[in-house]
Amino acid sequence: MQHDLSTVSDAPAGQPPEDPFPVTRAAALARLGAFLPHAGADYARLRNFDRGAGQHQHVSRLSAALRRRVLSEAEVARAVLDRHGLRAAEKFISEVFWRSYWKGWLEQRPAVWQGYLSALKQARRELAASPDLARRYDAACAGRTGIDCFDHWARELRETGYLHNWTRMQFASIWVFTLGLRWELGADLTLRQFIDADPASNTLSWRWVAGLHTAGKAYLADPERIHVMTGGRFSPKGLARVATIPADSIAVPQAAGAPRAPIAPDPAQPTLLLLTAEDLSLETEPALAGLDIRAVAALGTDADGPDGRAIADGLARAGAHWRCPVLGGLAAPAVIAQARAAGCRQIVTAYAPVGPVADRIATLRPLAEAQGLRLAEHLRDWDRRAWPHCRKGFFALKEKIPALLGAMGARE
Repeated sequence: MQHDLSTVSDAPAGQPPEDPFPVTRAAALARLGAFLPHAGADYARLRNFDRGAGQHQHVSRLSAALRRRVLSEAEVARAVLDRHGLRAAEKFISEVFWRSYWKGWLEQRPAVWQGYLSALKQARRELAASPDLARRYDAACAGRTGIDCFDHWARELRETGYLHNWTRMQFASIWVFTLGLRWELGADLTLRQFIDADPASNTLSWRWVAGLHTAGKAYLADPERIHVMTGGRFSPKGLARVATIPADSIAVPQAAGAPRAPIAPDPAQPTLLLLTAEDLSLETEPALAGLDIRAVAALGTDADGPDGRAIADGLARAGAHWRCPVLGGLAAPAVIAQARAAGCRQIVTAYAPVGPVADRIATLRPLAEAQGLRLAEHLRDWDRRAWPHCRKGFFALKEKIPALLGAMGARE
């Protein structure tokens, strides 16, 4: 996924242009510092206005870093609260917890993820069987629908890997209700193209817009509202005025199950630390300080993409912190071989919530156990405390935010 840097202000002479969506820790910390003065009243007042590519100054643009935990939610929340307090920063803090809500909800209903994957396969078969449907799908992806705002957003997504959060709801609504395309195909498109794509928030946000997450409550894009919130840049014509909620092909359990219980790291065992794009600041976790880390590696990924850049940065920091060899990105069999070669008795990785990384970790586990290696996962306190409150709607979690912040020692 390429970044469009042409709209970013020129950097001082001799310095590279600022990354609009940083995925390294140093750049993300700098972005957090620059955003902090605006995380209170300014954010609450201006956050929903979409000024266009390169003009997203009213939001933090930290989502790509938070998605990979280059910065943790706790770090960002604590910095914002120290500057503004909870009352002034309530809107921003709530947005941070929305990410946790989606993850926690899906963690307690993992069948919804598997249902989405199955439904996506069916949607692709329908595309292959219907030339007319395939043409409409291709026009939507390419931004050739004739709907001014949607076509602009489709190109912005492709060129920058980003859309404003408010805009994402409009995009999904037009996709489902005006263009009549399967929500699973839209979710697949954005999961592949968003630089901050998160399986839980991406999948469940599309379901929410389509009226499937909260039964009967769909999000219908309004042309007059789009005109106002984009500063008059767009005046879309022909948008659906009625939300025809699609049939839900995914069996959603009525009751939430408990999140799976990870095997905790054993500090007495020599360890290979395995990084993934789910969590790339493990060196900041006090609970891992006493581990006997013999080597650090990553579950192999595209070295040229944002995940690859973030993982390279995470590997360098972890290697320096634990003063151990850095083995780079490895396929699953090589992870096992390198752990044994380093004399390790366990592999420790961050807890991987439901999604593609968790699916890959699940295939790694029997390979490790067959070679006498424990595969342990570190679950952060932030998730452990928040997820039990993500069983129903967001507001059950929202009521607990002050107590959750207090538990981590943050100023309210």
